[in-house]
Amino acid sequence: MKLDNVNKIAIVGTGMIGTSLAVLFTGHGYKTCLYALNAELAEESKNRYQEYYQELIQKGLVTDAQAAICEKYLSYTTSYADIADADFVFECSLEDVKVKHEVYKELDKVLVAPKAVISTTSALSVEDLADGIDKFKDKLIVAHPFFPPHLVPFFEVVKSHATADGVTESAVELLESADREVVVLKKNAPGFIANRLQHALFREAINIVEQGIADARSVDKAAKYSFMPRYTSIGIFEHLDNSGVDLNYNIENYLFKDLSAADKAPKLICDLMEQGAYGVKAGRGIYDWSDVDMDDFKSRISAPYWSYFNWELPEE
Repeated sequence: MKLDNVNKIAIVGTGMIGTSLAVLFTGHGYKTCLYALNAELAEESKNRYQEYYQELIQKGLVTDAQAAICEKYLSYTTSYADIADADFVFECSLEDVKVKHEVYKELDKVLVAPKAVISTTSALSVEDLADGIDKFKDKLIVAHPFFPPHLVPFFEVVKSHATADGVTESAVELLESADREVVVLKKNAPGFIANRLQHALFREAINIVEQGIADARSVDKAAKYSFMPRYTSIGIFEHLDNSGVDLNYNIENYLFKDLSAADKAPKLICDLMEQGAYGVKAGRGIYDWSDVDMDDFKSRISAPYWSYFNWELPEE
């Protein structure tokens, strides 16, 4: 439910994350202003915003009239001065510490009394980010979403040593009011929680292929049709308890020594990098994407998340 004490949310950055956040917050009745570097980027973002809402309309989750009401809560600016009165500021700039520090310098100049300054970084340390903000250092936290955040209902939040009491709690309250599931880390760690889990899985999947145990498509099939569906309804530790600590104790003592312990990108990935085979964006990666029905593929990416859509849309 929308918080009555939040009058304005600002988003710095008009890329996919920033625009998706605008969809999320306007969809919950929050006045949202996106800062763009120029008018052209603002227009691209607005088009993307409308495309996201068209997808919601096509799924029958939002009506045309409701989408029109949500868009009334959206504005764009190319001046930091226009977001000076924001209650919350989401920084969605490039994944570069120097770029983010430049943004923070501008925010330090104009912000009046923000409840929190929130970076959506997926990798950078909150402590490194805090080094680049002065006046509002005590308001800085990280809230890492997964793309697209208007669809994937999860944020992981990390505070720095300088974060003041109450800041994290205010950000969590805002995100939960937008129907997001939020976890707060006990301490900062590279990759936070979800990416650490995901890349541990990547590491062993690649190891299986490199060791000649199975090919990539067999690995994907094994994951999709065995344990992955389970984790859409119960958690990892819930399953561990359910299957038995004693069983897992025996398996792990036997198996762990045979799993990958690689501490850098494996040869399979390095070889693809050298070939310029970057995946979907290049038409070739581990798979050949040249003849894939990409509309169907994108639909399958989103499919697990539609059931989480439960917004209380603004009525006027």
